[in-house]
Amino acid sequence: MSVFASLVEGLADLVRPVFHDSAAAAAIVLFTAFVRLLVHPLSRASARGQRARAALQPRIAELRRKHGKNPEKLQKAVLELHAREKVSPLSGCLPSLFQLPAFFLLYHLFSNAEIGGGANSLLAHTLLAAPLGGRWADALADGGPFGPQGLVYAALFAVVAVVATFNYRRTKRMMAASAASAAGPRGAAGGGEGPQVPGMGAITRFMPLMSFFTLVTVAVVPLAAALYVVTSTTWSAVERAVLYRDMPGAAPATAVLG
Repeated sequence: MSVFASLVEGLADLVRPVFHDSAAAAAIVLFTAFVRLLVHPLSRASARGQRARAALQPRIAELRRKHGKNPEKLQKAVLELHAREKVSPLSGCLPSLFQLPAFFLLYHLFSNAEIGGGANSLLAHTLLAAPLGGRWADALADGGPFGPQGLVYAALFAVVAVVATFNYRRTKRMMAASAASAAGPRGAAGGGEGPQVPGMGAITRFMPLMSFFTLVTVAVVPLAAALYVVTSTTWSAVERAVLYRDMPGAAPATAVLG
């Protein structure tokens, strides 16, 4: 923790001439960008995996028609198909998993009053009026939602809401296009997509809403960790819009953001 604290302090010193009292906050944004650059190859691999899974949809639709009345056999057949084609259904989770250590480091670094046996000097740093070790509840207690600290959180919530709405619309379009592809001509003629893999219906309904849970995270973690989440989420939205621009249902990023 002390080594990581020194890294943040060092980055803050580098950008202090530009960002002044908010240098540590800027250092966290830079650190997040560095982590995302390291994870980018995994994101590209995830995009390739998504394209491969999309290409399997017609064959999965055929398995649904064949084993629709036997959910266990259907699930086994789908897993075997993924294994034969060397396509992992979980490859899209890897970029998020590899970022968790960085998030928890920031969370603990700005949650502890002491680091390495001494006082945690990072807690004295702020983003404008809001301390990086504070939470939204602290801002509400000191000036309310429209006080100096509350306005900092209001700006972060606004960014998260815009990104979450963008992700929601994009995910809905891509999932609708994927469902139409999986249904195929016979599924469309029959008025439905046919039987689904067990549990897939609940995941399909829940997945587009996941981005909005970032609002809860930003509200409850220290501001430094919230900055990491907001920066990473925004980066991810832009990155996925570019990497998945040729996927069915993915509108050009400029059209959506405009």
